[in-house]
Amino acid sequence: MSKLTHIDETGRARMVDVSEKAVTPREALAEGFLRMRQATLELALSGSGKKGDVRAVAEIAGVMAAKRTADLIPMCHPLALSKVEVRVEPADGGLAVSARVKTTGQTGVEMEALTAASVALLTLYDMLKAAEKGMVIEAVRLVEKTGGKSGGWRADG
Repeated sequence: MSKLTHIDETGRARMVDVSEKAVTPREALAEGFLRMRQATLELALSGSGKKGDVRAVAEIAGVMAAKRTADLIPMCHPLALSKVEVRVEPADGGLAVSARVKTTGQTGVEMEALTAASVALLTLYDMLKAAEKGMVIEAVRLVEKTGGKSGGWRADG
């Protein structure tokens, strides 16, 4: 059984001490999906909605969110991010979001990538909810990570 690193020996929450960890390149990719009706997807892709280009706004929101992850997730370390790339692309049944985050540091950027994807999806929902309130945010997950002591990991093995 693996030990939870954010819980101390007495069961209290704590921020992990990374001061002794090696500084290495770190990268993470997260994704998610916003399921919607075809008419809503067409509106999102047209750029003619009242709120403008929803894809561009969601991508910017995702970048901003990655940079603020430590303000949102209590035990996350503030990180100097070297790259954040958020993409919103049409897919069968909705919009697919991917978020890739990079840094060179003592801890990984999985939470930053997941936060970027989640906030981009929430932004899309916010901007399109007037057209369809029944949209569904789904499949938010870490796809891959590289760097650090544990090395690389991919969701597909």
